Amino acid sequence: MKAVAVFPGKPNSVHLADLPKPSVNDIPDGRGVLVKVLRVGVDGTDKEINAAEYGAAPEGYDFLTIGHESFGQVVETGNRVTELEPGDYVVATVRRPGSSIYDLIGTNDMTTDDTYYERGINLRHGYLTEYYVDDAEYIVKVPRGLREVGVLLEPMTVVEKGIAQAYEIQRRLRVWRPRRAAVMGAGTIGLLATLALRLRGLEVTAFGRNPKPSLNTDLIEAIGARYESTQDVPVLEGARMYGPFDLIFEATGFSPIVFESMQALNKNGVLVLSSVTGGDRKVEVPADKINLEFVLGNKVMVGTVNANREYFEMGVRDMAQAEAEYPGWMRRLLTHPVKGLENYEELLEKLTAAQGAIKVFCEVAGF
Repeated sequence: MKAVAVFPGKPNSVHLADLPKPSVNDIPDGRGVLVKVLRVGVDGTDKEINAAEYGAAPEGYDFLTIGHESFGQVVETGNRVTELEPGDYVVATVRRPGSSIYDLIGTNDMTTDDTYYERGINLRHGYLTEYYVDDAEYIVKVPRGLREVGVLLEPMTVVEKGIAQAYEIQRRLRVWRPRRAAVMGAGTIGLLATLALRLRGLEVTAFGRNPKPSLNTDLIEAIGARYESTQDVPVLEGARMYGPFDLIFEATGFSPIVFESMQALNKNGVLVLSSVTGGDRKVEVPADKINLEFVLGNKVMVGTVNANREYFEMGVRDMAQAEAEYPGWMRRLLTHPVKGLENYEELLEKLTAAQGAIKVFCEVAGF
């Protein structure tokens, strides 16, 4: 069985590997689900793993199959699986349990273990292969009507978790009804965050580097949000014009924007950080002013990473609502398909260099 893999720790080692086809019997207690992979999205994580910035192979292997944004169809189920059946479209979660109390209660994304297990990222093979098998606990059914956009569910969960955590934190206020939101970044996560916030009825201003027009800015404005290029309207000026913002979702990969966002936040506001920034960039900030306003304004900044099953299920609901309210909008995000696992070099090349790419994905098999 073909698989796209890397040798962790060796830069630019992406290659076509061979894996044995899995079986439902690989999973104990009759809970196995065998899935045929249809599509797999790729993102900056895959690029960084291929650059040997992080990632580790599963025990017994010297390579790691990459790809964590899965979409597939059930082929076979174990005899104790009742929630799924052959023919169902599905997406698999990414994080697998460790040993912390949070892992044991099903919130693997909140683990306090130093070692973590993520399919396609660390110590577990990913989904850029022909088939995978997993416990039904980690497989989420996707309605047939979402099959064209199901590959977007995993990135959507990043957004779902961040927004849900913001609301959960602000339960302390008894009443928190955010009206104005900002999204920092207009890539895949930024676009999906803009969508999710619009679905919740918020007025949204999205900030990005590039000027209008572009597909990204057209997509933002098509759902009633506002786009501003930071080349024309810096974040703090935008906050004076349209804010201050009750909720800010940061998805840029550019850490200095965090400190501008902190200053654009309204009293009782929440700033959600989703970027993983592994560099050593430094910036000078008005530290006393930021600290004072956070203390006196009861403001919150929270980081979010990965997602558990709860947020995948939230994502399915929001994506179904989006298809009803903005039909065809999500399909426009799927800009750069690559057919076949054997074209892995083209897949990584498009991820790195394709002009106007929003979501690059591999068409592993036809529907």
